Amino acid sequence: MAIEIAVGYATNSMALLADGWHMATHVGALGLASAAYWVSRRFAGHRAFAFGTGKVRALAGYTSAVALGLVAVAMVVESAERLARPHVIDFVTSLPVAVLGFFVNLVSVFLLHGHENHDDEHEHDHNHRAALLHVVADTFTSALAIAALLAGRVLGWSWLDGVSGIVGGLVILKWGAGLSRSAAFELLDLSPSSAIEDEIREVLEALDDVRVRDLHVWSLGGGAKSCIVTLVTAAPRDARSYREALTRFALAHLTIEVQRGEEGHEGAALA
Repeated sequence: MAIEIAVGYATNSMALLADGWHMATHVGALGLASAAYWVSRRFAGHRAFAFGTGKVRALAGYTSAVALGLVAVAMVVESAERLARPHVIDFVTSLPVAVLGFFVNLVSVFLLHGHENHDDEHEHDHNHRAALLHVVADTFTSALAIAALLAGRVLGWSWLDGVSGIVGGLVILKWGAGLSRSAAFELLDLSPSSAIEDEIREVLEALDDVRVRDLHVWSLGGGAKSCIVTLVTAAPRDARSYREALTRFALAHLTIEVQRGEEGHEGAALA
């Protein structure tokens, strides 16, 4: 990171400079990711967190996504300025540094992606996804920088240096927007899927004369889900029976209220 920024300024390479500053933001993003894991593990059993600390990682992922978007916008603006006012680029010095940065980023992607493949929880971990996306974005911008510098040195296309910064910024902006959207949905307790609610309703209403009066499912972070459901039935069972019927959904928290009576009429809460 430090080498790319220093050499980028010295050689007037926007592609290399953008990649270096992009990496600088990722140093902060990876630090934030590490801090989020520490907080979520340190306070995992703390009573102040009613449903656990899964949302801590979602919050860190959302923050990283916003940072990714800001960096992307800055890359586009700076690259556009360089296109309007071209600088003389030292391709001989900047190209080896860009190649070095590319291989460093490849190793980072391999390490993070390799860990993801051995931990199913990371499939739903916005914090880990954000960290991985940051280094993938770095690798992408490094590849663009190499292509732009090679074209500039061999073909004399110096303008491609600025264009690569704009293209990289726009692509990264799209990635960041997708990540921030999915993390925001989790932070706002949006239902992870209407399909799972439909399945839970179907399973419960297959029991006796049960009718589901109220049902809410939401994500707790890290793939864990919570569910609150109110049932109406003329022949209530023990709440344990309804819990066992929902075992296959692997709900981290499940609250069931059973009311005696016909659907549409008030009944007494039994469990």
